[in-house]
Parts: sequence; C-alpha cells; structure tokens
Amino acid sequence: MKTARIIYNPTAGKESFQEKLPAVLKRFEDAGYITSTHVTTGPNDATYAARFACEHGFDLIVASGGDGTVNEVINGLAEYDERPEIGIIPMGTVNDFTRALKIPNDIDEAVSIILNGKTGKVDLGSMNGKYFMNIAGGGKITEVSYEAPSKLKAVIGSLAYYVKGIELIPQMRSINLRIEHDGELFEGEVMIFLLGLTNSIGGFEKLVPNAKLNDGYFSLLILENVNLAEFGHILSLATRGEHLKHPKVHYYKAQDVRITSYDEVQLNLDGEFGGVLPAHFKNLKEFLKIRVSNEFYNELYSEDKGYTLLEPEDA
Repeated sequence: MKTARIIYNPTAGKESFQEKLPAVLKRFEDAGYITSTHVTTGPNDATYAARFACEHGFDLIVASGGDGTVNEVINGLAEYDERPEIGIIPMGTVNDFTRALKIPNDIDEAVSIILNGKTGKVDLGSMNGKYFMNIAGGGKITEVSYEAPSKLKAVIGSLAYYVKGIELIPQMRSINLRIEHDGELFEGEVMIFLLGLTNSIGGFEKLVPNAKLNDGYFSLLILENVNLAEFGHILSLATRGEHLKHPKVHYYKAQDVRITSYDEVQLNLDGEFGGVLPAHFKNLKEFLKIRVSNEFYNELYSEDKGYTLLEPEDA
C-alpha cells in the first residue's frame, strides 16, 4: 500500500479545506493510499511535519495551503536524499507556484491531478541553506508580500500586495549591488532584483515569459535606478510581458548567483522574509518530484512551450 501525509494550513484562503477533508481522505483511500493528516499550528510547523514524513518513509506529501505552506514543506524535505513526491492543493491568496504548474484553485480538481496525473521534476532554488521554489528577490518593493497584513490578503486577495506596494513607493530607493552570475559581473544602483524559477511572480504571469521549470537556470531580472514615472511605466509593460525590452531592465539566465552590498538589503523567498545579503543562490536542477496534470507534464518535457522565446542579454 502507498502512504500519503496531508499537511494543511487551516487558516489559508477562506478556510474551506477542512470542510472537504473527509471527502478528500475517502478519495485517497479509494486510490489505494493509507493517508494521515497534519494540521499546521504556526510558522515552520509544516517544515517539521515534512521532515517527519521523510523520516517515516511516506510515498507522498500533500501540501494544502498557500505558497508559504508549500515553501515550508519543501524546506522540510530538501535535506533528505530520499524525498517523497509532492502533491499540492492550492488554498492561498496568490498561489504563484501552482499557477505556474497550472494546478487549478479547486480542491476536487487539484486532488484529481494528484491521484491521476504524472510526476514531473522541477528545479529548486537554494540560498544560504534555505530553499525556494518560485522566487527570490531583494529591494524595497519585494517587502510588499510579507508586509501586507494577512487579514487583508485573505479578504481582497492579490490586490493586497498592490495596495501595500503603492504605500511603499515613496520610500523606494536604489541600492548599490555587486551581482556575480555564472562568472559574469553586474555592478550598479539597483531598485530591485529577482531570481525566478517560474513565470508567475507576485501575480504577474508574464514577468519571465520564457521560464522553463526544469532547465536548471534562474531567470535573473535586475531593475536599475528609475524614477517613479519610469517605474510605473515598467510595471505596465510587465503586465504585457514587454518589460524586458526596457533599457533599465536587465535579464540573464544563470545557475549560480552571488549578491553582495554594503547596505542592509532584506531578501524575499517565495513571498516571505528570507534574511539579508550577502547571499549565494544555486539552482538545483529537477530536484523536486511534483504531481502535475498529464497536459502540463507533456508541456514540461516538450522543446516548444508555444511562445516566442526572449533571449537574455549577452554577458
């Protein structure tokens, strides 16, 4: 018999998962799983629960919650040589990671993908002993996602990030950074830097139009110092996927990135506070085993993703 451990955040989203849990457990039982559950009780609890599942040889971990819950689960299993497959039931506000994986925000449909889909391997990011599956970044605007109040996020969804972002714009300032990426060097005044593993970041689905989740590379985006009008224009371009053409936006593909600064720069990992610079980022190619739909599995392993690839800058 296969074994599954469901780790869920009871406060994620509109708290509807707990109501459907008995039906979810029956579906897993009907599919041949011996299934148990763990309800998270606070920060990092999902990490401890994932470690427990690894140590006890579970075949599958199901993370039900937002990007933060999924990130904690991944940080719990990342240090183990033998890692369970991961299924995800998105219950958060923005759900960037599952949006990139094309897992719907519907409990029944997400469970169907876990039970009837395929297992794809996707990249994971490592930073100073921590792990992220979607995005790492630095700069004042990246603090929006963990400064936006949780109650506000629950009520108005991703709009909360932009409400908080507008509030922070007058405080934005550039920072002098040294960014080494795969042996090349960028130095200068930077408003924000992002290392993306997927194409869905902070609710923007075209921020990295040609991201491939299993190619072993980060998409490194650097925004030079700009004024408020320029910043607004670049945000507008980003909604259409046209921002990479702007002269103040630099784009590279990189496997290994080191970033330093004389200033104190806070880091954001998957929407949560991740520490401060300096930082060493490494891409761990095809590290995670994720249950995805058959359609997305075929897309993941196809050469053509169906759009025109944008080439990064020459080093």
